[in-house]
Amino acid sequence: MTRLLFLSLLLIIFSCKKEITNNFDLAITNAQVIHLETGKVENQDIFISNGRIEAVEAAGLGQFKANSSIDASGKYVLPGFWDNHIHLRGGDSLVANNKNFLKLFIANGITTVRDAGGDLTQSVMQWKSRIESEDLVGPTIFTAGPKIDGPKATWAGSLEVETEEDIAKALDSLEALQVDFVKIYDSRISPDNYIKTIKEAKKRGFTVSGHMPFTVTLDETINAGMDGIEHLYYIMKGSASNEVEVTENINNGEMGFWDAMPALLDAYTDSTAQNTFNKLKENDVFVVPTLHIGNTLSYLDEVDHTSDTYLKYMGEGIVQTYQGRIRSALNSSQKARENRKQMNAFFGKLVKSLNDAGVLLLAGSDSGAFNSYTYPGISLHKELAAMVENGISPLDALRTSTVNGAKFLNQTNDYGAVSKGKVSDLVILKANPLENIENTRKIYTVIKGSQVFTEKQLQSLLNNAVIE
Repeated sequence: MTRLLFLSLLLIIFSCKKEITNNFDLAITNAQVIHLETGKVENQDIFISNGRIEAVEAAGLGQFKANSSIDASGKYVLPGFWDNHIHLRGGDSLVANNKNFLKLFIANGITTVRDAGGDLTQSVMQWKSRIESEDLVGPTIFTAGPKIDGPKATWAGSLEVETEEDIAKALDSLEALQVDFVKIYDSRISPDNYIKTIKEAKKRGFTVSGHMPFTVTLDETINAGMDGIEHLYYIMKGSASNEVEVTENINNGEMGFWDAMPALLDAYTDSTAQNTFNKLKENDVFVVPTLHIGNTLSYLDEVDHTSDTYLKYMGEGIVQTYQGRIRSALNSSQKARENRKQMNAFFGKLVKSLNDAGVLLLAGSDSGAFNSYTYPGISLHKELAAMVENGISPLDALRTSTVNGAKFLNQTNDYGAVSKGKVSDLVILKANPLENIENTRKIYTVIKGSQVFTEKQLQSLLNNAVIE
């Protein structure tokens, strides 16, 4: 009798369970979900409501109701891509061109960007808010606002600091703007003010990234609390046995930035480099290699870009900003051109060494005005491909985009994985990027919060982004 009662109870529970259905805004079914944290690929269903992932479970496990669904059979799902170094800038005349870039990011599956300083802060903040409320199509923007530099700074809109009072005012301004991190540039800032700015920004709780003036050492920069090093010049300097000597020569006016490059490259040593890599790793310092733009700029004297597909999305105003770097490349001496190409090849090897050593990398394109032929959207895919071409695995390359991007900006509660509770920023690919990194470009659907962009709609974004 007890056994019969128990079996009856189980039957009732099972029957009730079968009748229970969950209601969601969107269901993505039969997907091959790429879990970047582990590298595992699992056949799963993903359920989304109110712009967040409500559940991820084995495909076909339970009953559900959804307002809409996507059959992702044979498709691969991973978190939306992050471009961790872009620029929205160029002055008032280029506001519309920069706004146009937002479509290019979404069309390329890039659901988040890190804007590393510019002069369009008011517009960027408006776009940021409108994108968050889904009133404007574009990626989530984390921005530095204006850069911090010294007097007569290179970039328009920079906050120029010459005294401790200037540093405090600059950081007050950035706090009032509610920027997401602080970016320091190296064109005019003094070595003392550079170190002080890092320390003061860290005291206020900011994440800090930037270039590094060659008037200080990489050790000094790390010790001050720098969170992210933009570009590989500064890692090369910290990996050279003559770094201190070169730093002294630059401070004494005996050597300039570009003059120092061959000397540092020749003095690169594995033992010095490994010590530097260990210090970067121990202090959780992220490095942004920007390989693709380095390669593009190194060959401006040889490659004809006039037929580039993405030129039609830039507009004449943006293309005009490219001319400075182009003239510089064409007017360089043969020796300078050779040095640039040699350094570019070295950077490819350096990024592989950094990754092998466990240093945290960030995939960033450095796309935007003034950065010749480095186009918003597609350049992030080319950056990932450049990493893989230099020996980094596709899995590790993908992590440098989304996983590490979320870690760097302390956004892991919301981003970086396909799991319950995360913001539903996802990309569905038609082929496996772990097998071929070029497959990141084979986009089937992009989900941005509660917005769904089909392949046809993504093409419409591109079509609408053409500037006549």
